[in-house]
Formats: sequence, structure tokens, C-alpha cells
Amino acid sequence: MARILKVAAAQMGPVHLADDRGRVVQRLLALLREAHATGARLVVFPELALTTFFPRYWMEDQAEIDTFFEREMPNAATRPLFDEARRLGIGFYLGYAELAAEAGRTRRYNTAILVAPDGRIIGRYRKIHLPGHAEHLPKAPFQHLEKRYFDVGNEGFKVWRAMGGNLGMCICNDRRWPETFRVMGLQDVEMVLLGYNTPTENIHHPEPAHLRMFHHLVTMQANAYQNGTWVVATAKAGREDGFAMIGGSCIIAPTGEIAAKAMTEEDEVVAFACDLDLGAYIKRTVFNFAKHRRIEHYRLITERTAAEPPGAG
Repeated sequence: MARILKVAAAQMGPVHLADDRGRVVQRLLALLREAHATGARLVVFPELALTTFFPRYWMEDQAEIDTFFEREMPNAATRPLFDEARRLGIGFYLGYAELAAEAGRTRRYNTAILVAPDGRIIGRYRKIHLPGHAEHLPKAPFQHLEKRYFDVGNEGFKVWRAMGGNLGMCICNDRRWPETFRVMGLQDVEMVLLGYNTPTENIHHPEPAHLRMFHHLVTMQANAYQNGTWVVATAKAGREDGFAMIGGSCIIAPTGEIAAKAMTEEDEVVAFACDLDLGAYIKRTVFNFAKHRRIEHYRLITERTAAEPPGAG
């Protein structure tokens, strides 16, 4: 008997600087209810879903920066989302900026949580592959300061047994790195949940606009197939105070095929009934890790960070 998990990607349109948490949570609640009406049991919200994509702004006052961070979860602003999800019996993934006290120090992470249908937080992921830069680039059309505002995630790429399957999480730029998916693939992941906020423009190198969407999709489709896993990717999209971000929220099958995809850059729900056993034949055959992987030849992956030409070492 197939193990079916109906999942929804709950894409959001722009969240502007002037939008407060209460207004944003009301939008999340509407998306949650729409997803539930489709029969979905799990909803994936975007990266940094509660605020605008603030790393595009250069800020020097730490108190100002910290207004974009959550000190606890749930909190007064987000409690209605947890309560409604529990009432409906639907789980969700939520991305936000986390302020944490660890070993006597204040840490700031780009975080996502996995919430069970009963409202309990059962998983947490802190973004590892932070893109962009830490220095001020005044001549750039906007900043991408994740390396300035966030610490590198310190909890690895975990997989949780939940909702009848093996669920993993990552965030935005993580999707571009095959190591992200392989580490979860080695834990028999069956569905990877990820939110993103991806600018339409690459500030470091001029790219045709169509390449942004192509790269977004091809990385996830390849990694879905190479690890026999579903991927559910959800955008915060559109023009936030004039700064454009791509849409393209989608649900990708273990075969690498796109099963469902958003058509707009606004608040939109796309859902699909995912057979969690669909990737099993891929894991038994082409990507049978136990039979075909040759880890003795992969040492450079963990021993070397940057690329070096032959003889340079």
C-alpha cells in the first residue's frame, strides 16, 4: 500500500518593511487554511517568512537588526498560526530569523522549524550555506548580507521520522550544494522541505534573468533524482519595496520531474499527493548507495574546501 503524504507549497508574495508580524501571520493563516482545504497534511512556508528579506539592507545598529529576529518560537505574534495548525491537524515548515542564547553568547541564525500536526516543534534546521558578503558594497543595486547578519548553522543536515516518512530540511542557497542532499540521502530522506528568498538579479555577475529560474530548478531536480527524494520548495517572491525575487515554488518528484509549480509571484498554494515510496526503486537500483558508492575515492570532499588545480598543493 502506497504511503501518500499530501503536501502544499505555500508561496508568499512580497513582505514589505512596513508590514508588521500580525499582518504577515494573517496571510500565513489564510494560506494554511487554503492548503488544508486541498487535503494537505503538511505545509511548507518560505524562508524568512515573517519579515521582508532584510539582508538586502546595510544596517549598523544591532538593535535595529535585531527587530527582524525572533527570540522565541512560538511567540505572541506567531501563536495563532500554531493554534490554527493544531486545530486543523496540519503540520508546517516555517522559516524565520532566530536569536538564540548559547554558551553565554548571543547567536543569530537563519532558521526553519518543522511543526507536527499537534502543534509541537519536532525539528529545527539552521542554514549552513550562507550566500552573499559581509562587507558594505555601496555601488551594488542592493546588498546580500547574510554573512554579516547570520551565524553559520551549527546543527547539521538532520532527518526526522515524521508524518509517516523521513523528512529533511534546508534553506535557500543550501539547495545549490549537492552535499546538502547527499548528507540527508545517507539518512534515507524521502522528502526535503525548503524555503527560499532568491533575488531576481545576481549582484556579483550579470546573468540573463531566465538563468535564475533555470539554476533554481535544475539543482533541485538533479538532487531529487540522485537521492530518490521528493523536494518541496517554497518562495517568498515578487517585488519587496521595489526589490524583485523569483517565484517558482514547486514540488519535485524523486524522478526529477516537477509535479506541481506556482504560476504567480503572489500568495499561492500548490499541492500534490506525494507517494513516499516512489523513490524506493531509485534507491534500490541506480543509486543503491551500499552497492555502488566508493567512499575511499571521495576524501577530497571533506579534506579540501576550495578548488585547487593539479600540482598546486
